Amino acid sequence: MSNMLSPLRRSWDDRFVQDLAMTLIGSGSKMPDLLREYDLTEDELRGFALDPLFEQRVEYWRNQMKNEGFTFRLKAKAQAEELLETSWRVIHDQEVSPAVKADLIKWTAKMAGYEPTKDLTTDGGGVKINIIMGDAVSAKTVTSE
Repeated sequence: MSNMLSPLRRSWDDRFVQDLAMTLIGSGSKMPDLLREYDLTEDELRGFALDPLFEQRVEYWRNQMKNEGFTFRLKAKAQAEELLETSWRVIHDQEVSPAVKADLIKWTAKMAGYEPTKDLTTDGGGVKINIIMGDAVSAKTVTSE
């Protein structure tokens, strides 16, 4: 049994993927500068490239940048994706107030498209309940939207 510890395996994040995509389309840093900025070696980059998810994310950002350019909206989208990790930590932090956690959860659900829209149609949208009590002549109607 050896006393040597195995080296920690380095990981990648979306910020690196976005910077790499910019480099690959000729819009970012040169590759040696990018690797130096992230303190990575070429071998580590080749290791990342073996990960199908890494390849998928790089291709996604390359296509986004080619098709849309690096617009404000794309930058905001990249930032929002990066902030999901921070939101996750805040939501699970015991020191954070429940109100802040609730706001973050609502914001995340809204950004993911899980928030109900305001466009409810009258045919089939919402719930309508008629309650007739005793010998009352008029029905009471409760409507939920």
